[in-house]
This record gives sequence, C-alpha cells and structure tokens, in this order.
Amino acid sequence: MRVFVTGATGFIGSAVVPQLLDAGHTVVGLARSEGAVAALAAAGADAHRGALDDLDSLRSGADAADGVIHAAFIHDFSDYAAASLTDLRAIEAIGETLAGSGRPFVVTSGIAGVSPGRVATEEDAADPAVPGALRAPSEQAALALAERGVRASVVRLPLSVHGLGDKGFVPTLIRVAREKGAAAYIGTGTNRWPAVHRLDAARLFRLALETAPAGSRLHGVDDEGVPFRDIAGAIGEGLGVPVTSIAADEAIDHFGWLGTFAVTDVPATSTLTRERLDWHPKEPDLLTDLAEGHYFRT
Repeated sequence: MRVFVTGATGFIGSAVVPQLLDAGHTVVGLARSEGAVAALAAAGADAHRGALDDLDSLRSGADAADGVIHAAFIHDFSDYAAASLTDLRAIEAIGETLAGSGRPFVVTSGIAGVSPGRVATEEDAADPAVPGALRAPSEQAALALAERGVRASVVRLPLSVHGLGDKGFVPTLIRVAREKGAAAYIGTGTNRWPAVHRLDAARLFRLALETAPAGSRLHGVDDEGVPFRDIAGAIGEGLGVPVTSIAADEAIDHFGWLGTFAVTDVPATSTLTRERLDWHPKEPDLLTDLAEGHYFRT
C-alpha cells in the first residue's frame, strides 16, 4: 500500500514510518522543509512537499495514495483553537479527496476532554461542549467520512506519549521542576493521566490503517491512569529534587500553560481497541520509562 503520512518526521510519525516500511508498505511523507525531505530519505520514505495549511498539497498527496495517516498537528498551546481549526480543515480536505474510494484514512485525536473524571472508552463520542475538547470537531469530521465511502478511523492518544525523543508534556514538567527546584502536584495528586509509549502507538496506527473498520474510535492507551503525584515523584527522584503539593490556584503560576493539564483527571481504557485489532502494548510503561533515566540526561 502506498501510504501518505502527515507529520511523518514528528515524534509519533517518525515511529509510524518504519512500522509501515517494515510491513511492506511504501511511505510518502508530507515535508515542509529540506530537512524533512532529508529525514524521510534517510528513513527510506519518499517526500511530498507541502504543509498542513496548504490544502492543495494535502489533496494531491492523498489523491496519489492508497491510504492516509494524519499524524501532524501544530502544537501551539498559545493558540490551541487556531491549531485545532487548521487540523479540521486539513481533515476535511483529505476527506474530500478520499470520498467514495473506500481507502483507509487514520486520523489522530486526543483523549483529554472526552470524559473528564471517569474512565473514557472507545464508545464515548467526542463532545465539543466538554472543556478542553477543542479537537472534537476534527474527530467528528473524520468519523463522518465513514458515511461517504472512506474507511476512516480515529486513534485517540493520551496526554503522555512517551519515549526517547519526547518533547511533550513530561519533558515540560521536568523543565519546570528543574527551574523551580521541586517536582509539584496539585492537591492530593490523585488525578490520573493515561499514557502510551510512542512505539506502541506507532503499531496501533499501522494496524488501524490495515484493518480498522470504518467509523472506529481507537484508544492508544497502555497506562489507564497514572496518578499525577506518581509522575511528580518519578521526576523528583530523577532530578534529585523534593516533591511537593501545591494548591489549585497556584497551578498556572507554577506550571505556566501546563497548569490546566496538571490538574486534569482523564483516565482511559483501551480494552476494545486491544480486542478489535489484536493490539497489545509491549514497551515500557510511563513510570518505568522515567526510571530508565533518558528523560533526565538533557
């Protein structure tokens, strides 16, 4: 299968590409720079020049492919609403191109905001009214393509997709702990974060491309919910700094933009995903990954 991958040089996409190549697929990655072109070539993939906000480049990339994996997202948390709108427009453009073809289209979404405070399952629909669910319209648009002759599926990812090279939430927590001289959690710290290793997530994207039924919601979750206090404890141990509780009204001052997420309780299960796609995470869980030390060597 010739697979067009957006975000192919990103943290998750760069793990998806070798998964696809090892399975015998041909990969064409969206590339907005010469550096991305070179990285794709080094990985054994072809490049398609364009960008997430260049809808014509997305349409032409999808038109020439047997399937699409959309792993790109503009991680600008200072204007998350605008980033989410760009994501929606990209999905709509690719979906229009694939309509009526029966080709697979795997879209990335998030678990945070699906059902805060209780364990989210694949049967929970995204609700744009839920605080933090700014990517819900993208998910809805993707799944609606199942009614238009596209084998569309959505892979929801947790707040922590961890592993070597991570530049997401956990490294930000580590940076804050270094700067503040303490690893903090909020209140009792019993709020839970789900997590998955990037290599396990990459396998799920491949399986979704190959076998997921149209309209599937899939959860890329290994840890159902790690107490935030335990994450702070692992960071404190890794840095050799104290671990402390702070009040909720101190979260933004302490964590910056991450303060909103640091108090979030968003556990999730992947039971149905494992059953439907025979997906079984085998990489280290989040706390084991933190204990290995690579997060603290930079």
